[in-house]
Amino acid sequence: MTVRAPASPKRIAVIGAGPGGLAAAMILAHRGFGVEVFEAKDRVGGRNASLELGPYRFDVGPTFLMMKYILDEVFEEGGAASADYLRFVRLEPMYRLEFDDFALRCFSDPAKIKREIAQAFPGSEQRFDRFHAGESKRFAHMAPCLQQPYSTFGSLFSKNLLKALPHLSLGRTVFQTLYRYFGHEKLALAFSFQSKYLGMSAWECPAAFSMLGYIEYAFGVYHTMGGLSEISRAMSRVAEKEGARIHLSTPVKSLIVEGRTAKGVLLENGEKRFYDDVIINADFAWAMENLVPGGVLKKYAPEQLKRKRFSCSTFMMYLGLDTMCDLPHHTIFMARDYRRNVEDIFNRGILSDEISFYVRNASVTDDTLAPTGHSALYVLVPVPNLRGAVDWEETAPAFRERVLKAVAARARLRDLERHVRAEKIITPADWLQDYSVYAGATFNLAHTIPQMLYFRPRNKFEEIDNCYLVGGGTHPGSGVPTILESGRIAANMLSKRYGLPFTSHNKQV
Repeated sequence: MTVRAPASPKRIAVIGAGPGGLAAAMILAHRGFGVEVFEAKDRVGGRNASLELGPYRFDVGPTFLMMKYILDEVFEEGGAASADYLRFVRLEPMYRLEFDDFALRCFSDPAKIKREIAQAFPGSEQRFDRFHAGESKRFAHMAPCLQQPYSTFGSLFSKNLLKALPHLSLGRTVFQTLYRYFGHEKLALAFSFQSKYLGMSAWECPAAFSMLGYIEYAFGVYHTMGGLSEISRAMSRVAEKEGARIHLSTPVKSLIVEGRTAKGVLLENGEKRFYDDVIINADFAWAMENLVPGGVLKKYAPEQLKRKRFSCSTFMMYLGLDTMCDLPHHTIFMARDYRRNVEDIFNRGILSDEISFYVRNASVTDDTLAPTGHSALYVLVPVPNLRGAVDWEETAPAFRERVLKAVAARARLRDLERHVRAEKIITPADWLQDYSVYAGATFNLAHTIPQMLYFRPRNKFEEIDNCYLVGGGTHPGSGVPTILESGRIAANMLSKRYGLPFTSHNKQV
């Protein structure tokens, strides 16, 4: 590949080729920076990578594409059009929710979702309009706040955040807020399970995130043909086209830090590379423990990280089946005692007697993931992170059996195990060991008020100069759209720092 000479003499290293790092890389490369990306694995994506088991293909992590417009904007700012690299399918219904006594197909079409609500909760359908109107106002005020960096304490008094304050419902939780809209516990839960996107309990998650359900209904849920891992593949192609260099199977051993300034990266092979700035896209807490030389950190030193709150983890099963499954693209199965299940995960750190779980059956939409007549089934079970009381080496085999039986029973997949032709499991211990995820906390730092905005690790890292953070462990937080936004924020901050004119849909930097 011919690498274009950068218009700017500034050279940027990116540690990790996840969506945040790739978003920053392609935008910066398009603006003329010299960008090099170092990825430990043999493929791009991180938790957004692909997983192949023989003829079956899976996404390792994210499977819902929300707020597609952010992805479109990031591609545009990288000098490309997303539609030239990705094939999108808007899902309708977006997903199905299954409780013990009713099911709800969730359509983004307001008339259709209200008909679904009327069937399950007669007389409650008009409450959807109250929810939609209230959360649209919250989103309109919150969205600009999630697009700006919080590098100084004064940023907490920005015009955008001050205007948003009355809409944050401080002191309330997601569940409390949604119960006020819907007046029925299970109907409120149907619009609050999205707290799990952040790895949090709806009974603890700040009320501001009540808007997550609204975002789905307002902007839809998409699938990318080939899986959402195609997003990272596409961004890597754009970045390379714009002149970035991506080094696969090239793990970074540590930052090179002089005083409190990042100077470059030390590779596992002993080679030192020097740069003007370094962007860290590795899991934040893992990077602080493993990539920063000892004695540099204070606020985020290893002993301080132990005091932070982290998300739950996930037990993953990837199943290649020799049959087609009669399931929608996305189905969420709620435990009968859902609240107890949530409290077991987040407060007691144990496995529940009855689990909640999510199944993606993307083969009904996408014929590229499995051979004809077969299915690539993705199963996710929220479980405690490694701070809990579960010994996964001992527990994993029996828990696998429990999950298979639960999926077979509740998804009505007779003889499920007999149809399994390929299988892989990822436990919380595997998230740490194989994917470098601190405490196996799949969704990173918890999104509590003391760990948001200015109080979350900042995009321009406060402990090391010439160092920037992207990904779920920094602002704005977990989830594909916000991770992409973190990459755009970092790219804009660097462009502004070096006086490089740029045009961005994000006007907040």
